[in-house]
Amino acid sequence: MPTARRGRSSIDVAAPPELVYDLIADVTRMGEWSPECYRCEWLGGAAAATPGARFRGYNRLGRLRWERTAVVDTADRGREFGFTTVNDGAGREETRWRYSMEPSSSGTLLTESFEFLWCSVPNRLAEVLVPRGRQVNRGIEETLRRIKRAAEAAA
Repeated sequence: MPTARRGRSSIDVAAPPELVYDLIADVTRMGEWSPECYRCEWLGGAAAATPGARFRGYNRLGRLRWERTAVVDTADRGREFGFTTVNDGAGREETRWRYSMEPSSSGTLLTESFEFLWCSVPNRLAEVLVPRGRQVNRGIEETLRRIKRAAEAAA
């Protein structure tokens, strides 16, 4: 079965959208939320989420380790934070990630989504053994639960 090209999940968070955004847009905290990305660091002197800022994410899945450079596309406090990972070797955009925040009766409806844009041949072959779409969707759900806990504790 081929990997899904996109996915999304949402969760209701009892905290204001600006607080939720501030947690997510601080990419140096990504390791607290993601079950796969254990660390991120800003690159090129960037220190905050602004369009065009770059950061590197360090990922792991079992014994497999890899890193990706990401470029912030959208940084609209309390509404949306988005970035796209790029393949440094091929110079191609790989995956687009979005976190959108909408006011809700309890605080914020937080949605995380992804869209695979391009995948190298070796990675496509690896997906025969490990279908990424299902795995990424499970990771999104865990990430959202962790952000919810942190945001509600801080609210």
